[in-house]
Amino acid sequence: MTINLLLVDDHAMVRRGLQVFLSTQPDIKVIGEASNGREALERTADLNPDVILMDLHMPIMDGIETAQALRISHPQVKVIVLTSFSDQDHVLPAIRVGIKGYLLKDIEPEALVVAIRKVHNGQVELHSEAASQLMNLMAISTLEQLKLNTSDPNGPNTTPAAITGLELLTPREQEVLDLIALGMSNKEIASKLVITEKTVKTHVSHVLGKLNLADRTQAAIFALKGGYNA
Repeated sequence: MTINLLLVDDHAMVRRGLQVFLSTQPDIKVIGEASNGREALERTADLNPDVILMDLHMPIMDGIETAQALRISHPQVKVIVLTSFSDQDHVLPAIRVGIKGYLLKDIEPEALVVAIRKVHNGQVELHSEAASQLMNLMAISTLEQLKLNTSDPNGPNTTPAAITGLELLTPREQEVLDLIALGMSNKEIASKLVITEKTVKTHVSHVLGKLNLADRTQAAIFALKGGYNA
């Protein structure tokens, strides 16, 4: 199946470089370009892309505003942010408006292609730094909720329901889950645990299968909601 892609960036050289590289992929077709958010909305209405690869900082209408508008007008279109910023002030607003991918511009070309395919297939793809920002926010929120529940004797049960299922994991798989929740990539986990990246991928696959989760982002959220990494 061909993935119809729209490129949105205010720098013509960036669009050109992406277009040249992505055109080498047999399953990805760049069907249009836009230099700002307003143009992106117009091109989306005309071309109906499957995926939009978009910068955040653009004139006239930035990436956050554009993603928010697309969520209303074209909810079926999946948006991937490709930016230079990984701080909380950029990551969290993007996630709140429904982006399905948050990648940094230093990403390896092959990894970009993999991310586009994953997002097209319904998965969420976050750079490890972006995932870390999200996990930190959720960890703070979870901790505050647990403190609130503990301080209220009539409050809800303080044992998180999401903890159920962790007992299915081996000690090594629990270690991997813990590191996923910290936003680490497979390569970083392999280095941390002194194992091969292939072994990490196997552990991640087992964790997802045992917990019935779609991807590592869901696994990280599961771990934090379960209090495992709190």
